[in-house]
Amino acid sequence: MDILAQLLVSGISVGMVYGVIAFGYQLTFATSKTLNFGQGEALAVGALVGLSTVNFLIGQSLGTMTAYLLMLPVVFAFGLLQGSVVEFLGVRQAIRTRSEAGWIMATIALGIIFKNLAENIWGRDALRFPSPLPEAAMNFGPVRVQPMEIAIVIGALGLMLAVEVFNRRSIYGKAVVATANDRDAAGLMGINTRVVITFSYALSSLAAAFAGVLVAPITLTGATMGAVLGLKAFAVAIIGGLSSGMGVVVGGLILGITETLTGYYISTGYKDVPGLVLLLLVLSIKPSGLFGKATIKKV
Repeated sequence: MDILAQLLVSGISVGMVYGVIAFGYQLTFATSKTLNFGQGEALAVGALVGLSTVNFLIGQSLGTMTAYLLMLPVVFAFGLLQGSVVEFLGVRQAIRTRSEAGWIMATIALGIIFKNLAENIWGRDALRFPSPLPEAAMNFGPVRVQPMEIAIVIGALGLMLAVEVFNRRSIYGKAVVATANDRDAAGLMGINTRVVITFSYALSSLAAAFAGVLVAPITLTGATMGAVLGLKAFAVAIIGGLSSGMGVVVGGLILGITETLTGYYISTGYKDVPGLVLLLLVLSIKPSGLFGKATIKKV
């Protein structure tokens, strides 16, 4: 029982990372029905930008925690800029011409470009990200939890809650919600839907970059660190439902816990299999996702 509780805690922290990245997929799909397939690269480059910023601030005789907190606005700004660039170069024209293949290939190509840039700037070797919190595990009864695992859960939930409050309380957030509900109708009401879509892409990359600096202190940082995370987060978004913010959180928890349990009770070599099986089952039984809503296209 103690082992099961420990595995559940570990699975929750992993699942919340998946959830944050998948949340980025949900943001862009809601407003434009497109996805940024470079989310994994946005995570990796965001983590590397954060690493360089933290190391610079530590070199200025600041503590690791202080450096980490001051680094976050820099990473947020980078995520917003990177997402805006992806939307402008890879998505805008494809939306205008209604080319589905266009935005798919463009976002993949831009992701590869960002990864190559990262390899040339930071190198191909994995780098250690200084942890802002003590690395010694904390004991909660029989369960041992690293402080950074708690920070991952709090940070992930905090970001999603902040976006939800923004959407509900601000006039700009309501414009995002209106665009997500009906883009054409929102445009007729005077909402600049192009700006809203750009903002959704910017926020999507911010979420990925934030996930990068959350997970980096407990893993190694490098240009390729986001490849697998991005793919798994996409699976999470499909499982939970691309139209549901709550769905991506639940989907992330399901996948994170399933992987952890499979890795321990069966074999680490099979930990990716249950998640993929679940993805196939969801696609065959409920293609819109566990919490997603089926849409009817008007022709």
